[in-house]
Amino acid sequence: MSFYLYIILAYLLVLTGFNIYRVRKVKTQEEFMVAGRQVKTWVMVFTLICTWIGSGTFIAGAELASKAGFSAIWMPAGAFLGIVFIYFLAGKVRTFGQYTIGDILEERYGALARIIGSLAIIISFTATVSYQFVAGGFILNVATDGAVPEPTGIMVTALFVLLFTASAGMVAVVYTDLPNGIIIVLACLLAVPFVYTAAGGWTGLEQNLEPSYFAAINSQFGANPTLKVAGYFLATMLLLMGVQSMYQKFYSAKSPRSAKTAVIFWTIGTIFVETVVVIIAVFAYSKLKGQIDLTVPKEGGKVVIMAARQLVPAPVGVLLLGAACAVVISTSMNYLLSSSTNIMRDIYQRFLKKTTSQTTMVALQRIFILVIGILAFFLAMRLTSVLETAIFAYTIYGVAVTPALIAALAWKRTTRAGGLASIISGAAVAFFLRLMVEILPPDKVIEGDPWGIPIIFPALAASLISLFGISWLTKKPSPEELIKFFPKKEKRS
Repeated sequence: MSFYLYIILAYLLVLTGFNIYRVRKVKTQEEFMVAGRQVKTWVMVFTLICTWIGSGTFIAGAELASKAGFSAIWMPAGAFLGIVFIYFLAGKVRTFGQYTIGDILEERYGALARIIGSLAIIISFTATVSYQFVAGGFILNVATDGAVPEPTGIMVTALFVLLFTASAGMVAVVYTDLPNGIIIVLACLLAVPFVYTAAGGWTGLEQNLEPSYFAAINSQFGANPTLKVAGYFLATMLLLMGVQSMYQKFYSAKSPRSAKTAVIFWTIGTIFVETVVVIIAVFAYSKLKGQIDLTVPKEGGKVVIMAARQLVPAPVGVLLLGAACAVVISTSMNYLLSSSTNIMRDIYQRFLKKTTSQTTMVALQRIFILVIGILAFFLAMRLTSVLETAIFAYTIYGVAVTPALIAALAWKRTTRAGGLASIISGAAVAFFLRLMVEILPPDKVIEGDPWGIPIIFPALAASLISLFGISWLTKKPSPEELIKFFPKKEKRS
């Protein structure tokens, strides 16, 4: 058995011991959901990096880079723009200081908006957790030279993640993210020169790859490459602008100022890691392409993991595998906690039983973490492409939740009817078109898109038309409805 496996398991056991220590301090729902709102700025920076940098970067991003070359940067580039919007909202979100996106949606649009928005979040996040588990299976399979089959690796990953998340909630998440975030940034920094050299530098890259790998938009994006690229960009941007697990971290910050400061450094870290992973993936694929069958959708996602085993010195390889392992654990934990918080806060507490003991609340959330995790595990066992699953998860969230959420925080003219219609129409169109992918004849589904049109475009159009059109056609909100989101500023004397 490879020593890489023993090092990864040792790291996981250290994290397990840490979480066992932390679990004794978690007594209340606020400590479990938002770490008592006491997270310091630098801890916040690394937990934000870990929340965003997951298998969508190391696996889905690598799968895309193996097929599309440097133009794969278009997918994470959407996040770079999304962070700019987040910076201006972070302080307001922390001031609002609740637990979930559902709290904001109900305050502006009513109880039904809370329910539908929460269901969209739960579905999106369960899919997200599922491909994190698949990534864990990749890591263990490659790290052991195939001794651990991928299904077994998926199961081991799921068990560790469920143990971590159900133990201490947000306290476990943010303080596990601190070492994980440091490892991710350090591994990416150290791996690049070794992978570059192993691939023969730029000359080797040009010799081994087709010219399209260097194009701004690779023709391998499909029949409508520009449209496909724009779809990836939009899906990523909209997810980041509205993703609940990020807002939940803002709720955990010590102050609004701390939240805004953390976003600045999070931006720098995210741009660095996302760009470096694409570079590593392209150079690694140019060297290892004989070992990767791109006709099998998941295979391209292994390229960064394979680079850690074959193209860098063992210490750097261990660090890179550790980084990949860290993002799987961290992202899974974040999304499991966030979706279980939706169930507890937006459904159970809001509509079933508003008051119960803190001990019971924490225990119930741990049960829901296990339920969601088990569902994600079974979905992972059937998953065919990390990239396709990631993009649909991004899309359903980006069209059903983000437009209404951003409007709630930034546009006073948004009405209850407009916000609710946006949530319903975005989700309905996205699900309908996803169903079309399954039932249309193969010649009508082009590159995974019904009639060759990425799902995000018609779904986002429906969401935005409903939001703006119905808001302008209905009576504008009263000042009393807006006071929590747009507090009056005191006039200077």
